[in-house]
Amino acid sequence: MSVGLAEIRQAAEAIRGQVVRTPLLRAERLSQLYGCELHLKLENLQITGSFKDRGACMKLQSLSDEQRRRGVIAMSAGNHAQGVAYHARRLGIPATIVMPEFAPFLKVERTRSFGARVVLTGDTLDASALAAREIAAAEGLTFVHPYDDPAVIAGQGTIGLELLEDLPDLDTLVVPIGGGGLCGGIAAAVKALKPGVRIFGVEVELFPSMYQVLHGQEPHAGGTTIADGIAVKLPGLITRELVRELVEEILLVDEISVEQAICALAEQQKLVAEGAGATGVAAIAAHAGRFQGQKVAVLIGGGNIDVRLLSDVLARGLVRDGRLVNLRVDIVDKPGVLAVITRIIGATGGNIMEVVHQRMFFNVPAKQAEIDVVVETKNAEHVEEIIRLLRAEGLNARVLASRLEG
Repeated sequence: MSVGLAEIRQAAEAIRGQVVRTPLLRAERLSQLYGCELHLKLENLQITGSFKDRGACMKLQSLSDEQRRRGVIAMSAGNHAQGVAYHARRLGIPATIVMPEFAPFLKVERTRSFGARVVLTGDTLDASALAAREIAAAEGLTFVHPYDDPAVIAGQGTIGLELLEDLPDLDTLVVPIGGGGLCGGIAAAVKALKPGVRIFGVEVELFPSMYQVLHGQEPHAGGTTIADGIAVKLPGLITRELVRELVEEILLVDEISVEQAICALAEQQKLVAEGAGATGVAAIAAHAGRFQGQKVAVLIGGGNIDVRLLSDVLARGLVRDGRLVNLRVDIVDKPGVLAVITRIIGATGGNIMEVVHQRMFFNVPAKQAEIDVVVETKNAEHVEEIIRLLRAEGLNARVLASRLEG
């Protein structure tokens, strides 16, 4: 089965009413920041929180009656697992999902909640994939590949049809790349209908496997990335040819850029995106000149980010912007000094979040102490005002931490 416009249109009919027809949102605030007319395709609003619903639904519907009876198996640490599990239950197909031992507990439980048998095995994704293949062979199950499968690619490509229905005068499209099924499928649809659209793929610097393959390099990737949804060490064989033919360029983004994009989507557009889902916005922010004055669509591929991680990312964003600062103040250890510090900070409009009064564990004289004060501030200029006023009172104040490197 090839993957072209005809197959993608067939997929659109097959999955109609079974997945969410997601909205395309004009992002007014981000458009002003980046100097383009930016539109966000909100696949984070799918039932399981990511675009994976589409490909999983299409693949499962393409199975024979015998394959449905025997059941399916998939390997995934997150979104693909949930997509397959959800649609398999809905269609009455037994599903087994092999997940690595390090898979987040929340994603494991969510996958189980969709009725799938979950097998936790393997200390790497490659080991889990091998185990899934072995179980498939032993039990006669159909393996549902997360990206290198024509039916899956066609399902993801239905996003491209919707994009051009909602924004027919689209100039540029930016799509995250992991294994390449999403980008390849969308590109196949969009380029067939409107060849003049420029399509950019996005990978994180720690996992540039598609970029490396298309530039004749041996793929090597690894590390801990916040964009774990596209942390793929080897792209698909089918997908790499689609991307080679249809995608203009692959842009690489670093980890800090992805964090900043998550923060921008949350603060400016009130949207929750996981790391992989925010990489398109990260690429536009990092390469704004390429998109100046154009109508640009970006795929927000998923919103399945752990709440604690999201909290950390948002807090780090405040630190990076100078809106959350840790001040260290040297004081004479006597009554009333702490009151002076809090009065000055409060008078400027600073909000004290935490105070640590250190007498014992810092290398300071016996009659002195150091105060660490975490303060919520307006901006960097506000921080400078607080320090100036503290010093005017004879207090040696300095910024211990207000910005993250990068």
